[in-house]
Amino acid sequence: MLFRILLVLFIVVPAIELWGLISVGKVIGPWWTVALVILTGFVGAWLAKQQGLQVMRMLQLQMSRGQMPGETLIDGALVLSGGLMLLMPGFFTDIVGILFLLPYTRMIIRHLVKRWLWSLISSGRVHFFFRR
Repeated sequence: MLFRILLVLFIVVPAIELWGLISVGKVIGPWWTVALVILTGFVGAWLAKQQGLQVMRMLQLQMSRGQMPGETLIDGALVLSGGLMLLMPGFFTDIVGILFLLPYTRMIIRHLVKRWLWSLISSGRVHFFFRR
């Protein structure tokens, strides 16, 4: 399982990104392609900062009220992942990164992540050990 994930992360995703960059470069030109990649990096960093600060404020508010911030922690992981994806050069990771950072689409992805985590826990593939 881990081998498959690493295979996708280190071989398949960069190959798709390279194909996308070459394809876009043929259509709009190499300089515009480089400019677009740099622009998405800066916009992604700004958007990740804004959304990250919003998630941190929500986390602090929930903690001060004594609430368990489960969904907010998932949001934080999605914002961090989305920001990292936007900093990587390529258009496909940029699209996924933007989907992770926009609040509406992040809400949908958060729901899917919660369902996936719940299925892992209920099937017994994930165990929790507590120390006292």
